[in-house]
Amino acid sequence: MTRTAAIIGGGVIGGGWAARFLLNGWDVRVFDPDAQAERKVGEVLDNARRALPMLYDCAMPDEGALTFCASIAEAVSGVDWVQESVTERLDLKHRVFAEIQAADPGALIGSSTSGFKPSELQQGAAEPARIMVTHPFNPVYLLPLIEVVPSPATDPGAVESCKALLTSVGLYPLHVRKEIDAHIADRLMEAVWREGLWLVNDDIATTEEIDNAIRYAFGLRWGQMGLFETFRIAGGEAGMRHFIAQFGPALAWPWTKLMDVPEMSDELVEKIASQSDAQSGHLSIRELERKRDGNLIAMMRALRQQGNAAGRLINAHQQSLRQPLADGDPLVSQSRVIPVDWTDANGHMNEGRYGQIFSDAADVVMAHVGADADYIASGLSYFTVESTIRFLAETHAGERVEVHSRVTEGAGKKLRCAHQMIRAGDGTVLASSDQLMIHVSLETRRSCEPSPQVARRVADLAALHADKD
Repeated sequence: MTRTAAIIGGGVIGGGWAARFLLNGWDVRVFDPDAQAERKVGEVLDNARRALPMLYDCAMPDEGALTFCASIAEAVSGVDWVQESVTERLDLKHRVFAEIQAADPGALIGSSTSGFKPSELQQGAAEPARIMVTHPFNPVYLLPLIEVVPSPATDPGAVESCKALLTSVGLYPLHVRKEIDAHIADRLMEAVWREGLWLVNDDIATTEEIDNAIRYAFGLRWGQMGLFETFRIAGGEAGMRHFIAQFGPALAWPWTKLMDVPEMSDELVEKIASQSDAQSGHLSIRELERKRDGNLIAMMRALRQQGNAAGRLINAHQQSLRQPLADGDPLVSQSRVIPVDWTDANGHMNEGRYGQIFSDAADVVMAHVGADADYIASGLSYFTVESTIRFLAETHAGERVEVHSRVTEGAGKKLRCAHQMIRAGDGTVLASSDQLMIHVSLETRRSCEPSPQVARRVADLAALHADKD
């Protein structure tokens, strides 16, 4: 049976909520008096349709039906969930809750508020037990965290229903046990924000320099291990207690404008250390380091593909590391280590990555004969039309491999390469590929003759490799 969510407020956050539910097969009703709401939600939904399915290796449910309603009552009557995402004005939220509960007293209501406590939201409500905070992070259709904050008046059963509902659409409900202004995540971000403002105000750093300090260092660490697990590793084999003993005194030093800090009493040290043990104590420091390193590699390689932040830095560095390819038989078109994100559940490199490494080898051969980035920008290139791969031995993350490439056909529009992937340590042939490429015009997307210079280079390589058969 299809479930239905009502979204009250169709801005960036409301549109993100609508997309999250719709793309998980829910029907969605939206109410927003803004005449541009349908356009705005539609644009957010277009982005979500492109992005969210890329996270998964299977098909998502059929998209639900989206309806724009003329009133709150029409939107909320009989739905499974109501998500309020109106402007951060408490009086406005109170009026919205009153309308929702007048139309459907039993409605489960979550508020996207980033700052108000649930007890504040419940003031004057007919059914306060049905209201709680469900604070998301933008973009809601991609980022999984939802801070679920009840007050003592909230029905515990409603909270559990909410958590199950959010989990069913791929979200992570973080149950905040005690209500506090701005919940958890925004308080942490606010602390960094305040410190950043001081650094800019005092001309110590620019906004870009501050952003670079985050995205090239601790932002990556926090993105996969959080704060306390990261610091546990910093404590070495002695763990969190050693870290606190070493760096705890710094809390009294003028490293930050935020000097109101709790006393590092024995009780607080023990509380933090014990919680850290429960969180990560089943893993040794070396195991945690390997976990961290693997996560960082996967994240930074993803950023490389997008050409952003640390990925842009690595791409630029890689260009400086590349050595000119010399003619030879064979051409050493790849010399690299297999990354952790290329392995599958069997613990070895998956089939698709063999295609990747041979494709990368072909790109090097193309550049070597003159079909490089400038050539492609001019509107000419080679397209693979046939590729046969043989898998001969397992390949594991961390192994250094080479791809040896030979041009076996190089006349007219054809460029055929024979590739062998070899384990550098012992010379074992791990896989081979026979790849046929055809020269094309990127304007017509049809085959055409290569430039005379490229044709000559291809023919020369084919002759060199044929002479040594």
